Amino acid sequence: MKRTKITDLFKPEYLGKEVCVMGWVRTRRGNKHVQFVALNDGSTVKNVQIVFDMTQFTDEQLKPITTGSSIKVDGVLVESMGKGQSVEVQAKSLEIFGTADPENYPLQKKGHTLEFLREKAHLRPRTNTFGAILRVRSALAFAIHKFFQERGFFYLNTPLITASDCEGAGAMFQVTTLDLNNIPKCDDGKVDYSADFFGKPTALTVSGQLEGELGATALGAIYTFGPTFRAENSNTPRHLSEFWMIEPEVAFFDITDNMDLAEDFIKYCIAYALEHCKDDIDFLAEHYDAELVDRLKFVLDNEFVRLTYTEGVKILEESGHKFEFPVYWGADLQSEHERFLVEEHFKKPVILTDYPKEIKAFYMKLNEDDKTVRAMDVLFPKIGEIIGGSEREENFDKLSKRIEELDIPMKDMWWYLDTRRFGTVPHAGFGLGFERLVLFVTGMTNIRDVIPFPRTPNNAEF
Repeated sequence: MKRTKITDLFKPEYLGKEVCVMGWVRTRRGNKHVQFVALNDGSTVKNVQIVFDMTQFTDEQLKPITTGSSIKVDGVLVESMGKGQSVEVQAKSLEIFGTADPENYPLQKKGHTLEFLREKAHLRPRTNTFGAILRVRSALAFAIHKFFQERGFFYLNTPLITASDCEGAGAMFQVTTLDLNNIPKCDDGKVDYSADFFGKPTALTVSGQLEGELGATALGAIYTFGPTFRAENSNTPRHLSEFWMIEPEVAFFDITDNMDLAEDFIKYCIAYALEHCKDDIDFLAEHYDAELVDRLKFVLDNEFVRLTYTEGVKILEESGHKFEFPVYWGADLQSEHERFLVEEHFKKPVILTDYPKEIKAFYMKLNEDDKTVRAMDVLFPKIGEIIGGSEREENFDKLSKRIEELDIPMKDMWWYLDTRRFGTVPHAGFGLGFERLVLFVTGMTNIRDVIPFPRTPNNAEF
């Protein structure tokens, strides 16, 4: 008999039919007359109850069925008379695929802390919590592609290995095939990279944006969606060393177009998750964050407030609120400042624009005041910044001057400057850290809990 996924068992057409289910055992309980097994196959947060009539099965047959074991059951799907489930499977036959020794299997029926489960990242997807998170993550990834494809964007694959540092931060993971125990040196004592695989220093990318601009100035509108890497020694609930980024880039776009796109995009993704992941979101709300659904609807129901960095700083300075980090014009705003604007002052999502050029990247378009750039950050409750973007500097002379001011090696940027040399156009784009979005939609508080295998300082297990 063909396998039926557990998520489909709750559809009316299966009631009264013979079904074949396969999955992992959550629990087993019962007495000498009847045994009940809660089975989950990962397709839904809901378990299905399997009922074993002990006149048809022996204790010896059911003895290997412990938490974590995997089984196949053929039976009839019927309405359940018991509490806690609408349907159940009356078992007719049983096959055990794999056992799980209760003495060694770490995910027993008792509750586990999220911190404990991070140490068991290879098994934690089998828990209800992480099954729900990963299904939401999958749905959001699909929604991202759907949003951009429906609007005529082209999906562009940008390189993971690069010789350019998009953010100018220098926090990059080096890629090399050199023998680290016998590094070749030039006459001046510096590393001889001509002996390396690519013949020059290379690293894992921190962003696909610069290459994305090349795509946008040919195809009109592109988006990237791939892994990015930051070698920052940040052990915080908001940072990962390896994470996924979505970066749309659009030719003939200005900062206002960019803000409109960002707001439409993030609302689309949240609405998609609410529609397609209701059971998982409800489960996470029940167990972790009672305000989750209201917060998601709050974003959908409100137009984002738009104001300049200067106006935002003035509000913060005049608020009388005591912040951990001082607020002044020119400061790089911290999460506490961003959340105050969203949660306390406006009580709406906020888009801040026109930041001081000193705290933003070299490629952002300079305003006429020569002090600020056309940057934009989208700020959310509980998260702070969730999207960062800008209108790009399309003027060759201004961009070249900015690159020189920041001592960025011009020899590494010739290809990027060519987009301003040959048929330059106004263009804009933004970056969304995928895990920040998943964090917001699931109500989790630690970014390490929304990616299957987190990479953080001193942690590259599994």
